[in-house]
Amino acid sequence: MQFDDRLATVLRHRASDGRAARTQFRQLLDLLGARRGAYDRNLLSAAWLRLGALGETIPAPDRAAMIRDTGWRFRNPELAAHLAEDEPEVAAAALARADLAEEDWEALIPRLPIRARGFLRLRSGLPPRATNLLDRLGIHDRGLPVPDLVVQPASESRIQREDPRSREPLELTIPANDSGEAGEESAIGALVRRIEAFQRARAKSATADTSPRLPLGEQEETARPPLMGFAFTTDSEGRIDWAEPQVAPMVVGTHLMTDEIRSALRAWQRVERAPVDLRGAPQIAGEWIVDAAPRFTVLGGRFYGLAGKFRRPAPHRVAGAAPDAAIEADRIRQLLHELRTPVNAIQGFAEVIQQQVFGPVPHEYRALAANIAADSARMLAGFDELDRLAQLETGALEPLEGDCDFALLCRGLAKQLEGVLAPRMAKFEADIPLSPLVVPMALREGEALAWRLFATLATALGAGEAVEVAMRAEGDAMALTATLPAVLATEEDVFAAAPRPAPGALSAGMFGAGFALRLVRAEARAAGGDLEHVDERLRLTLPLLTAARGDPSPGSNRQERRRPQAR
Repeated sequence: MQFDDRLATVLRHRASDGRAARTQFRQLLDLLGARRGAYDRNLLSAAWLRLGALGETIPAPDRAAMIRDTGWRFRNPELAAHLAEDEPEVAAAALARADLAEEDWEALIPRLPIRARGFLRLRSGLPPRATNLLDRLGIHDRGLPVPDLVVQPASESRIQREDPRSREPLELTIPANDSGEAGEESAIGALVRRIEAFQRARAKSATADTSPRLPLGEQEETARPPLMGFAFTTDSEGRIDWAEPQVAPMVVGTHLMTDEIRSALRAWQRVERAPVDLRGAPQIAGEWIVDAAPRFTVLGGRFYGLAGKFRRPAPHRVAGAAPDAAIEADRIRQLLHELRTPVNAIQGFAEVIQQQVFGPVPHEYRALAANIAADSARMLAGFDELDRLAQLETGALEPLEGDCDFALLCRGLAKQLEGVLAPRMAKFEADIPLSPLVVPMALREGEALAWRLFATLATALGAGEAVEVAMRAEGDAMALTATLPAVLATEEDVFAAAPRPAPGALSAGMFGAGFALRLVRAEARAAGGDLEHVDERLRLTLPLLTAARGDPSPGSNRQERRRPQAR
């Protein structure tokens, strides 16, 4: 066959009824399971989409039966990964049916869901390396537990078990063999003991009943933490008709009767920050904030309710009380994680368009996609800076071990920025010694700290303005002082400065000068130093390493760490 157009032929036909859908699903299984990398990428993408769409119309037992059929070849690990995401019976049938090479199993197993790995562990005939990989991932057999064998010195072995009626221990006597060997337990005895061990383990797990119970005082249930948010939808009268699975039994049917929500339902408008007080289970009881949008039918555009999310309001703080920094930092990190996901997706789609992965794209659209990808990259960089500041200020991030010549770094940066500042007739008047000043910071972190400091000062410089930078060794510490540009010198708190630099090749970050200086201060404090605003000057201090051993100087809060010898 010079040209295989079977997949294109199958995709040209639309499945108009249930029988046609089953036929096409079976054909796609045969074509996708037997060959890998033999079709055009666009054609394969269409085939995977069609397979998923057909799977939604065919019941899971029917799909599992078609997969278990031995009349087709199943040698494509991508098909196994695709089917492993389906219902349990479909995933189990696919992983029991797949006939893959050893290297394909090794690449596939880490990609499988935890549930699917358990199905895979139940099949036989896996290559040795695949079995070892399952062992390393903690996926074990579900057979009966092996009991501890008890050797009886007498001529007969006694096995104790409980009478299920009287709960009294019974003894089963198993005679020794004809050779008089009483030290080994017979196979029947071993099987009985394994069954008893399995029954005891099941009885223990049965005591932890998680079904709803009336509070009759048998035992006190462990309190579950309250929910912090969940998605929901309502009908046109404001009654919740759907919610996330973990909270649906507690809220579905609740009628939202606040003034803001009633007004939004009448006018088919959005709901923003509407306070709602829920009653019921402890997990959902209390105050909530609701944000929702109206939803309309696709065909007629008829209004049929709201779709939105419940979230807990910010906790009330007593005036003058310090917030729990660790909790606040954790919340920031969770928020950043939620933000990174859509931004990563946007960046990926923009790069696909800009690089013409799926075919030719007009240059105008490629330019727009390139701008979107660049903006996404800047947003991700800003998220990283926020995450780093939150970890540094709460002590959750341990700085990297190492040392660097901070004087050499600052001299290089001042020289490098001369060309950028020349068009504005601005400059750095640097007085930095040529002798090394080694600080206890890894080279990468030292470069990042020095760049943030110098870039922040450079972007704030006005036309014809100069910044005086001086660096000296003061006892066991290095001190760098820099005059503030005029735009920052007027700020009462330079670490909360709001002005942001104009767009250009030079930038200290997307959050402006105040945030960048706050991050420099956090990095300096993590290294045992500090950044202070003193008399319209910035003063950066870092501990110095001794020239002889490269140990932190006395007074550094990192004396306990050994450092490589300073050069």
